[in-house]
Amino acid sequence: MTAIDQAWTGSRAYAEALSGPGRPLVLRTSTGRTLELDAARFTAPPDPVDRAVLDRCQGPTLDLGCGPGRLVAELARRGIPALGVDVAPAAVLLGRAAGATVLRRSVFGRLPGAGRWPHALLMDGNIGIGGDAAALLARVRGLIRPGDGELVVETEAEDVHENHVVTFETGGEPFGWTRIGTEALAAVAAGIGLRSIAQWSAGGRRFVALATA
Repeated sequence: MTAIDQAWTGSRAYAEALSGPGRPLVLRTSTGRTLELDAARFTAPPDPVDRAVLDRCQGPTLDLGCGPGRLVAELARRGIPALGVDVAPAAVLLGRAAGATVLRRSVFGRLPGAGRWPHALLMDGNIGIGGDAAALLARVRGLIRPGDGELVVETEAEDVHENHVVTFETGGEPFGWTRIGTEALAAVAAGIGLRSIAQWSAGGRRFVALATA
């Protein structure tokens, strides 16, 4: 299990943010800067922006860092086979209670269907996982289907590429976290054999769809 997996697995702050919507979830960088995650969205029903992203998922879909499974549950309601992956026990329990199929596993661990998923998602800031966008994208490239597999990534709203070492504001072990915008993400993706096939903004949020080159 990686440092980030261990940090989120044992985080009381994350568990409390999931059980008490509206609680802030704050990361503190090694330089003292704070990064606030939109924890309220983790437990919110899919909004029109989310649903438009899910419209792209016309086959089995892997949601990486799925939290309490809000997007996985929505895909299931649409009749789309979907699997969510998250390391936090609280998230997995909530996801399963919501009717989502959720596996407690690291994004970097062994996952079912590797190389055969037509669709994958990194939503709600999950491109930050691991603090190394290239490593994360390379991992997901190995999970989606060659040729026509698609990964949709939600990026930062601004053009930025920052790698941080962070802890939860309430304490815990340090881990890597990335903030990256669409332009920087597309450049990183190109370096590992993923090409940008669509970029769009909606509701103040930005997205990029990637496919194997």
